[in-house]
Amino acid sequence: MQITVVDQKRADIQADAEIVCVVGKDFDHPWIEDKELLTLAGFQAEQDETSFLPEKRRLYVGVESLEHDLVRSAYAAAVRALRETPLQTIKTGLYLGKCSAQNIKATAEGLILGDYVYDAYKSQKAKHPIQKVIIAAEDFNDKTVDAQKANSYVQSAAIVAEAVNYTRSLVNTPPDEMTPAELARKAEALAETNRLECTVLDEKGLEAENMGAFLAVSRASAHPPRLIHLAYKPADPLFKVALVGKGLTYDSGGLSLKPSDFMVTMKADKSGACAVLGIIKAVSELGLPVEVHAIAGATENMIGGDAYKPDDVLKAKNGTTIEVRNTDAEGRLVLADCLCYAQDKVQPDYLLDLATLTGACVVGVGEYTTGVMGHSRALKHSFSKAAANAGEFTCTLPFNRHLAKLLKSEVADVCNIASSRYGGAVTAALFLDRFVEEEMKEKWLHLDIAGPAYVEKTWGYNPSGASGAGVRMCVKWLEQSVRERQKAAH
Repeated sequence: MQITVVDQKRADIQADAEIVCVVGKDFDHPWIEDKELLTLAGFQAEQDETSFLPEKRRLYVGVESLEHDLVRSAYAAAVRALRETPLQTIKTGLYLGKCSAQNIKATAEGLILGDYVYDAYKSQKAKHPIQKVIIAAEDFNDKTVDAQKANSYVQSAAIVAEAVNYTRSLVNTPPDEMTPAELARKAEALAETNRLECTVLDEKGLEAENMGAFLAVSRASAHPPRLIHLAYKPADPLFKVALVGKGLTYDSGGLSLKPSDFMVTMKADKSGACAVLGIIKAVSELGLPVEVHAIAGATENMIGGDAYKPDDVLKAKNGTTIEVRNTDAEGRLVLADCLCYAQDKVQPDYLLDLATLTGACVVGVGEYTTGVMGHSRALKHSFSKAAANAGEFTCTLPFNRHLAKLLKSEVADVCNIASSRYGGAVTAALFLDRFVEEEMKEKWLHLDIAGPAYVEKTWGYNPSGASGAGVRMCVKWLEQSVRERQKAAH
């Protein structure tokens, strides 16, 4: 889909049809030319409600306010509503809020994210008739905008939205196809296309790095594990970030077997790994002056004669011994070694991990929200601010010393699950904290994306299935951090 902003009025643009937003149910605005017909059609202009008037070649969509995430959602609803038509060229205007750049980007992102459908295994493919969207540099509230600058916002938004869709497709791919080795091949292809450095470690490489926790999880799988390390190294970077992603291409729970209905959707347990690939894709295409390392631990957690067991004691890369009391708490074991690897090989200024880590996080904050955890209040606040500006929901969950005590083991340095069923999202993060070096603790964030990464129903501009959670907010945080550093330097 090509999206362009032109220095013209809407009336002067030739197109097959037009998208018009009804903001705040204001049917008396001059842009609403079909009030009587809309009333007859029963259109109430609720958020994301659409009404297509074929005889007028106009699609109306409701948006509660000019808040950027509502605009993003409205345009996603509009493009979905037009998918069953043969219309190829669409025009629309601008709906600028407090920040013009933010709303222009939201419009482009809504169109691209809303048009996504995962139909790789469908005999009948989804229709994507809209080939071109022309946006008039004409605002709903008569604000002025430079078309050239607006196009630059559209281009950057398209890069991020396409990276989200890339991530969605990786996550949606079923486990018989998206094995650890296949995910590594996808990373190698991305590295070649985007000129990234790429390192892939197989079992021997993991053994050489003394990654005993990671290797234990992979033992019973017919598909060998892979550690994927992509690096984007621009000239004169302002800072260096390591992104670590959990990449369980399938999780049966191991010998602590999941109930059958909990196994469905476990292809999504690789969402963190897929997200870090999507983030480095976007960052490299945006050309941000940040050195980014994307590190993904890709493996399966299966059952068999060689499976790791409750009561096993594992030794992680940093020498910490781990008592296993539940083999379904495997993601933190993989992340533990990957976090050690990231600090050892990259020595980053910031360390972020993304993982579908706990059902407890979903219970606590719901399906649509990412749990943000870490030691630095300033860093958590900075990230949550960026996430809100990106349109992703976050909730900060607090650490405390009493929950940390629940990970005590009588036979090893730490236990892989807490002795209490409560506070599971936080205790999982506190387990990871054992593998973050002291000098990095104030520079580390744990993002539990178990809720929003994969939801089996459409929500906003997200389709049923993978959402690409984490990509937009991490890119936005990197952009925000770049601006802050550049401002401080001047």
